[in-house]
Parts: sequence; structure tokens; C-alpha cells
Amino acid sequence: TNLRNMADAAEGEFLVDGKPVLDDEGNRIVSKSAYKKFLAKKEKDAKKAQYKAEKGGGDGGGAKAAAADEAAPIGPVTYTKEEEPAQTFGELVLVQSNQATAREFVHASNLDSSFVGKEVWVRGRVHNTRAKGNNCFIVIRQCGYTVQGALFKTETISKEMIKFAGALSRETVIDVKGLVVKAEVKSCTQNEVELSVQRLYVVSKAEVGLPLQIDDAGRSEVEIEESERKAASGEVEGAYVRVGVDIRLDNRIIDLRVPAQNAIFRISSAVGQLFRAALLEKGFVEIHTPKLIAGASEGGADVFKLKYMEGTRFEQPACLAQSPQLYKQMAIMGDLERVFEVGPVFRAENSHTGRHLTEFTGLDFEMEIKESYTEALDVTDFFMVRIFEGLRTGFKRELEVISQQYPFEAFKYSASGPNVRLRYPEGIALLREAGVLNEDGTALDDFQDLSTPQEKRLGAIVRERYGTDFWVLERFPMSVRPFYTMPCADDGRYSNSYDVYMRGQEIMSGAQRVHDLELLKKQCVDKGVDPAQLAAYIDAFRYGAPPHAGGGIGLERVVMLYLGLDNVRKTSMFPRDPTRLTP
Repeated sequence: TNLRNMADAAEGEFLVDGKPVLDDEGNRIVSKSAYKKFLAKKEKDAKKAQYKAEKGGGDGGGAKAAAADEAAPIGPVTYTKEEEPAQTFGELVLVQSNQATAREFVHASNLDSSFVGKEVWVRGRVHNTRAKGNNCFIVIRQCGYTVQGALFKTETISKEMIKFAGALSRETVIDVKGLVVKAEVKSCTQNEVELSVQRLYVVSKAEVGLPLQIDDAGRSEVEIEESERKAASGEVEGAYVRVGVDIRLDNRIIDLRVPAQNAIFRISSAVGQLFRAALLEKGFVEIHTPKLIAGASEGGADVFKLKYMEGTRFEQPACLAQSPQLYKQMAIMGDLERVFEVGPVFRAENSHTGRHLTEFTGLDFEMEIKESYTEALDVTDFFMVRIFEGLRTGFKRELEVISQQYPFEAFKYSASGPNVRLRYPEGIALLREAGVLNEDGTALDDFQDLSTPQEKRLGAIVRERYGTDFWVLERFPMSVRPFYTMPCADDGRYSNSYDVYMRGQEIMSGAQRVHDLELLKKQCVDKGVDPAQLAAYIDAFRYGAPPHAGGGIGLERVVMLYLGLDNVRKTSMFPRDPTRLTP
């Protein structure tokens, strides 16, 4: 019998197929409208029962997740190119690249008043939800941009859909179709519009109970300290949660969703791209050098040692490259003239500081010079200024987002160049004038290496005197530079070398390299380096080597210092240090 094939009877008598109808409690249904309500309830209850059965009793994610299961429609929603599904909300069928749809998505960052009156699709994460009665508001986040979605009970938006929306767990990935309407929403980045939600589908559900909250991880130190002050004085019940660095790094994929962290790695990407573009413009060739090498790269001791082809007849000691230095030089001797590389660098330094990593990204370059190492300094000035200018003009929003959580002073430099260059004795003299001593209280020596605090102090002096955060210290004492560094012609105690600084911290070491075979051998011995371990490198000088110079900067440290951050781990996506090897 078709239950919807109803027959009207005489007044006071309601029959279906000539028979009276009873409800679930045994009471007779006496009107057509009451019968319709009865059928609707039966259909709804059946759908709920079927959905619960298919879900196996829910996902165990707590009361909120259970509410979502209660409110969800039957089965996964399938979207096709031909037509929209009848279900306006629910879990989308698993995306397996096997279905093409006619949907066109708009990035949340582009939603503004120009879209008012248009229907759009947005894919993003549930940042938060607020449901009450017959309405619900969802803040949808996409890569740091947020837009509000609104649902109100209507003929097309059911109470079940509102319950479903309100029960969505934070960070769940959703697809939303909505009509863009004009609205003032101060809490969102897209603050002049909102979405009147028409369709809402779960693409990937996030588990309930995040290890850290995006809002907690996104607060500035000033906000946290102020809340702690108010909590201590009794003005508020409790202070904001302080998310520690280990919690962040242990849950890095969630931490990366914090707007400031997300922006930091867009800045990091830009630095690499700007470096590459500037050197390509200057005629450089990009190269890729090996990271598995025999012996110790550069003759240093701080290397990660390993057994190459262990357990085979080819087994031999090897290490991870500390630098592409030697291979860059060999490329120059192969007549590539100007080369650069962007790649990993490994340092087995047991340094527990805010500026050291055991693995970082090196931006290295090497070039032939005609007469002086200052030709390489000119190139350094060129690409560093290109980086600074590119960030200043092309990433204003990212810099603003970062500064909201990590306030910093604008980076100072000369865009027209050249930037400040000090000879090593001049730097020592400036420190002496300021009364700077060594840690043991002794006076500074002309040929000693500078400590990190002394470099920072010199940076402050240079900033005050010359109005710049970007400068060069050149002609270091030969005693503190590697064996391949060319001595100064006028005073062999000094070298044709240089360090580049940002905010008083070194970001690059470079020099003119020794290109004379006999001098190179001599300096190997003088520095305690076994020439036999560098046979392939030294042999490259037997057949003529042009004068050349270069240097290398650490990407993570450049980003850290440009943004005025206090720890390089904030600029390394998955940092490696003496105590961290995961994730």
C-alpha cells in the first residue's frame, strides 16, 4: 500500500485505503494534516536510525560529536557535475579524484563587497561555531583569512542542518555554498561581508580535543602577560593559556595554522625566491651539490658521521655536508663562472641557543672575481637589498599579521646602497670606545674573534651611528678563518674575508678563496687539515683556477632577524636541534 495515497472521507472521518489510521500510541488520526505530520515524523525517525546504524554508534568524540551524528542526514553526500545533491548538508563522499563537479571555489581572502549578491563555494576549516535556537554562525578559516557563515531556520535551512553546523568540531574541513551578503563582522578578516549558508558539507572531520587551540597559540606575549596580571589581581578568573615551544613543535601541523606562523613561512618562501631571482638576473647558474661526502666537509669537526654502504665491500666512513663550499669552488673551476645553491646544511653542533640549528637551509653563491673580493660584496648587497625590498613591498599583509603576534621594529637598510662596510680593526675600535670588554674583564685584542654578545653590541652601535640594521665587517684576522681563505696582500695577519650582519647577528660568512695550489696545501697543513682527506678538492686546483669569492647565508636566520624574532625555531618548519629529531 502506498502510504501517501490518501483518501478524503466524510467530515469527522479520516481513512487511508478505506481504513482508519492509528499513531504510534494507538490513537486514531482524524485529519489529513495530522496524518502528514505523522508521516514526516516517521520518515525522520527512520533516517536517524539508519544513519546511526551506518555510523556504528558515533565516533566517540564527546557530546558535540554525538550531536552532529544525531543531526546528520543519511549517508555520504555525492556531488556530480550534472546536478546538486538533494541533501543540503552532511559528510561529503571521500574525495578520490574520481568525480568532477561544476563547483568553482573562491578563496576566502578574495571575499569582499564586490561579491555581494553572488553565490560562491568556499573550502576552509571550522574556526569556531555559535549555535543558539534557530540560528548558527560559523567562522570559516582559510590560510589565516576568516569569513563568517550564517544559518537561520527557513524553508530551505532545517533545524537539523543548524544542529549539524553547530556540532562541527574545530578544524574540520568543510565545503560551504552561500550567498554573499553585506554585513559588518569585526571579528573576521573579511569584515564587510558574510555568507548566507545554503549548503554545508564535511570534507574531513577533525577529532574533538585539539592538543592546542589556534586562538591560544596566536596570542601575543603582551596579551598573555596582561591576562596574567589581571588574573593575579583578581580582575579576571583565569589567565590566557601560554602555549610552550615544545607543545607547538610536537604539534607543528596545527601550529602552522596559526596566522602568524603561516605568514612566517610565506615570508621564508619569498626570501628563497627573491634570492634565486636576483642571482639569475646577475647571470648565476643554479647548481646542486652532494650532501653525502667522504671525510669531514671543510675539514671541520662538527659533522654527522655515518658508515657509507655499511655491511658491503664498499663500506667507508662518510658524513653529511657542513656546506656546499668546496663543491661551489669546483664548479667555478669547471668554468660555470657564477653559481648558487639553495639546499640543506648539516652542523653537528651541540649548541642550545636561539640561533643555532643542526640542519638548516643554506643560500650559497660563488663567483669569479677580476680584481677584488669586494665584487662579491657588491653582489651580496644587491641580492640582500632585493630581498628586503621584495618583502617590504610585496608582503605587507604577512608582515602585519606577524607583527600583531610578534611586534618588531621595521628593518633598517639603505635601498640605494652600498650599505655600511667596516674593517675588522674599525669594529674593534668602536667596541673599545663603548667600553666593551671580554667576559673575563680583559681588553679586546685586535686579532681575537668576537663573541655573540660583542657582535650584538657592535650591531647596536652601528644602528645608532649609521642608522642601519644591515652591514658588513670585513678583513677578519687570518687566525679565525678557514684554510681556504685568501690572506690580505698588505698584511698577512688579516684575510680577504667578511661577515654580513642583520640586527647585530651574523647571517653570512664569505671570503675570497685561495686559488693557488701550493698556498692551499700550505694553509691546509697550517690549519691542521689533512690534504689527503680533500684530495678531490685539492686536485681541482692542479689545472688552473680563476680567482673567486663567495659566501653563504642561513635562510632561517635571515627570516628570524628580519622579523625581529627571538628564536630560529620559529622560522624552521620542522626544526632540528641537539634535542629534537621529530616530527
